[in-house]
Parts: sequence; C-alpha cells; structure tokens
Amino acid sequence: MEAVAIVTGLILIQTFHFAFQVGQARVKSGVSAPAMSGDDEFMRAFRVHQNTVEQLVLFIPALWMFAHYVHELTAAGIGLLFIVTRVIYRNTYMRDPASRAKGFGVGAVLMATLILGSIVGAGLELYRG
Repeated sequence: MEAVAIVTGLILIQTFHFAFQVGQARVKSGVSAPAMSGDDEFMRAFRVHQNTVEQLVLFIPALWMFAHYVHELTAAGIGLLFIVTRVIYRNTYMRDPASRAKGFGVGAVLMATLILGSIVGAGLELYRG
C-alpha cells in the first residue's frame, strides 16, 4: 500500500499548498481573519482550497478502499490523475471560475471510478466469501 500512501501524502501537501495560497491572498487583499469574504482573488483562492477539502472527505477513503478491494497501483494511478485535475481546477478557477468545468469534471469521473469500483470490489469480495 506504499503507492497509495505516497499519493495520500501528495494530496495532503497539495491541500496544504492551497491553504498557503489562501493565506497569501488574504495578506495581498487585506482580508483579516476571521473574515471569509474579500476581493475576487481572495475568494477564488478560498474556494479552490475549500472545494479541495470537501473532495478529500470522499477521495481519501475511496482511494484506500479501491486499493484494498480492486488494485493498489490502479488506485495510485487514478489518485495521481486526480491530483493533476485539482491543479487544472485551481489554475482555471483562478483565471475564470466559469472555466473550471474541465478540471472539476474529469476529477468527478475519477472520484466516481474510485467510489463505484470500491463498492463493486467489496461486493465481489463479500460474494466470494
């Protein structure tokens, strides 16, 4: 499960980096804590980070379940692709929120693959006894 642990660590680093970018935008925009709204740059950085945190709640368990019930290296590969989609999402959202669909959409397909694959894999394991 080392490959999946590495992918998990990478997405946690990515999420930390996005949090750091929120802090930078907060300083640049003069948005003092605990305020949660500000100029467009701050709001975009905040939403990228918040959306990534929301995705982690699904991604991390689905990644590990898929690795356990289906295939570890396939899970790791899907996980790496998911991380790339978060970068695409971030870059497009920071330029123009309306353009975020590509990164978000591909990421959603990867997430669905992990979740549904995990359920099917666990069901087959249960069936085989």
